[in-house]
Amino acid sequence: MKPGSKYYPLFSHLQTSGKAEVTLSFADIETLLGSPLPHSAVERKNWWSNRDTPAALQAGAWVGAGYHVYSINIDSKTVVFRKFEAQYNIEQKDGKIVWQQDAIRALRKHMSLTQMEFAEQMGVRRQTVSEWENGVYDPDRSTAKFLELIAKQANFIVPSPENP
Repeated sequence: MKPGSKYYPLFSHLQTSGKAEVTLSFADIETLLGSPLPHSAVERKNWWSNRDTPAALQAGAWVGAGYHVYSINIDSKTVVFRKFEAQYNIEQKDGKIVWQQDAIRALRKHMSLTQMEFAEQMGVRRQTVSEWENGVYDPDRSTAKFLELIAKQANFIVPSPENP
């Protein structure tokens, strides 16, 4: 989410909260935004969905900050955001990550990058990242070594089965 965006103050507030769960009233959110919420936000739960699409700029604020709307109460005008923690099945062999779809997606998400941004860092097309993440094919050996280097630089640590 870009500074200057209408919902950037909400994004920033959530991102810096350091809490697993954040409850805000509609009034709190309006104070952060410096403007009233749209009528659809006050009247309809679906405005608060977790769909991060160009048509739903507001969702980009909490999804981009690593949260999902856990509950919304239109009557009491409160929303509960919870830290989103995706579960990935990351295989390891001889202490090294096997760079398959879940490992690649987890690394990209850990780095808070879009597929396009990750592709630029890897020097590949966005389509290639998508194909890796969807299991169409796995990266070749030299790319896997590059992924290992990027993972190390990003402090991407996969807990071992003995030490979750």
